[in-house]
Amino acid sequence: MADLHTPRSLIVTLYGAYGRAPDDAPLPVAELIRLLEAVGVDAPSARSAVSRLKRRGLLVPERTAAGAAGYVLSDEARQLLDDGDRRIYARPAPLLADGWVLAVFTVPEAERHKRHLLRSRLGRLGFGTAAPGVWIAPARLHEETRHTLERLQLSPYVDLFSGRHLGFEATAEAVARWWDLPAIAGRHEEFLAAHEPVLRRWENGTPGAAGDAPRDAYRDYLLALDSWRRLPYADPGLPAELLPEDWPGERSAEVFARLHARLRDAGLAFVQPPVSAG
Repeated sequence: MADLHTPRSLIVTLYGAYGRAPDDAPLPVAELIRLLEAVGVDAPSARSAVSRLKRRGLLVPERTAAGAAGYVLSDEARQLLDDGDRRIYARPAPLLADGWVLAVFTVPEAERHKRHLLRSRLGRLGFGTAAPGVWIAPARLHEETRHTLERLQLSPYVDLFSGRHLGFEATAEAVARWWDLPAIAGRHEEFLAAHEPVLRRWENGTPGAAGDAPRDAYRDYLLALDSWRRLPYADPGLPAELLPEDWPGERSAEVFARLHARLRDAGLAFVQPPVSAG
């Protein structure tokens, strides 16, 4: 999953992990560059990525208390990250009895660009395709779906329904048709291949040089989070009885949870002093 670690992605991940201070203090540009250099992003790439995120309205320039140039999250970006937290960190055990939410949409030909946007956004939310124009997801995604469609002004084209699958084929067979389960499993395996050895090193007490422990914890956590945060969207969290017996999703979720518990706060020693001093 190394190809996912783009400068823009790492900046979003950095703000999500460490950049939402209660006082909304801006992150100084110099410190943002330092923190990105620790995960392999050079200063020109960092500045270019910040500019793109600024143009997209996700970062807002603001001076620090000491007068240094810095950036804070826009309200839209903060809402997106807050919504993402529920997917990334809270993985409730899905139940088949909870049912499904269906999104049925019709877009006029004159606005067909919105049809592509709808398909793309529903796919990113974790919906599978039940039929042309009919998308399906676990029922617990209803509120997030409604919020997302309203925010993107796509709700006039969509009807949402809740329900149960009544046949004719077995639900497990239908799920294998609605979602590309091998592709989702492959993403879990990629995550495990990249980050399970990192967890073993930390749990065995051999992460690196002792003096670099906070920096190592920050680096390893940020890279793991940057890889993981897309997985709960690609994998909507289907009931276990509908998945293959060797499904790797539970294992990868456990690996991330243990990395989060072990490294997130440990990395603060590398992040906080310069930020608070800015």
